[in-house]
Amino acid sequence: MTQAVGAMELVDVPEPPQPGPGQVVVGGMAVGICGSDYHFFSGHLTEEAGGGRFPRIQGHEVAGTVAAVGEGCDPALEPGRPVALHPLSACGTCYPCRAGRPNTCDNFQLIGIHVDGGLQELLLMPADQVFPIDEEDPAIGAMAEPISIGVRAVQRARIEPGEHVVVLGAGPIGQSICLLARERDAHVLVIDPQESRLGLSREMGAEGLAWTTSQEVVQRAREWAGGEGVPVAMDATGVPQAVRAAVDMAASAGRVVQVGMSGDEVSLRVGSFTEKELDMLGVCCCGGGEFAEAVAAVERNAGIVRRLISHEFELERAPEAIDFAMSNPSEVMKVVIRGA
Repeated sequence: MTQAVGAMELVDVPEPPQPGPGQVVVGGMAVGICGSDYHFFSGHLTEEAGGGRFPRIQGHEVAGTVAAVGEGCDPALEPGRPVALHPLSACGTCYPCRAGRPNTCDNFQLIGIHVDGGLQELLLMPADQVFPIDEEDPAIGAMAEPISIGVRAVQRARIEPGEHVVVLGAGPIGQSICLLARERDAHVLVIDPQESRLGLSREMGAEGLAWTTSQEVVQRAREWAGGEGVPVAMDATGVPQAVRAAVDMAASAGRVVQVGMSGDEVSLRVGSFTEKELDMLGVCCCGGGEFAEAVAAVERNAGIVRRLISHEFELERAPEAIDFAMSNPSEVMKVVIRGA
């Protein structure tokens, strides 16, 4: 449990109650650690910033097995069934919810941030956030959540077969976008400062480019796309230089899709948007339907997804795991913590 800023420790907590109607208890969980976990742990994702409060059991990238089922649940959710958890619930009444985009709900709750999450032995969940998955390894199943961001991103980007797509950032989210864009038969160029991360992108059929300078990267990306600019430029870093490069490399009438999160500010030339009439699109979390697509993508691509996991720790070493992940960004692709 994260007790305060930078302070996680192992504690005993009561077991969840028996599930009521429409509820499921999940156990045997594996939990992926991502950037929002770092932000919460370090105190940057406060209630004022749309986050949660301490103490909190973290963990929103979660998969496990069904331990108990309440009445009225999907018959597929039987005890022992491997499942992946969609971590977000929406209020259903705010403007985004009324507009059919509950993934951007103004009052959303995310397990591990606003309510307790998966870094525990048992977790009580609403059944509509529990998705059966044909994957026995919960570490792979937990990757459905980051894969779901890729699903949302390629849908927002409206990627078509044969289009040229640049992805800036070859971390788990960038690799997920690459995977889903390649499944749509797009031509993909992945750019990252670490050449070692580009190997997996190339195995998916993408091309790789090591980041040098913004000017050179923009020029080479535009040339790669045929000289007129890139139809779809997607940033999965949140780094200001990369965001600016995505805007600069985009073709006229192109789409720039911002996926990477940060609190940084970016200096952009206003004329880039008017002269090129760019579509600037943001990506948040996904909805339930898109999460189901992510589960199917994990099932289709388990071998590739497994390679996104660079380090594993047992639940008892959770404080060590998050410290390691935050202290070694160049070594870590995805840290997964396995429960009992």
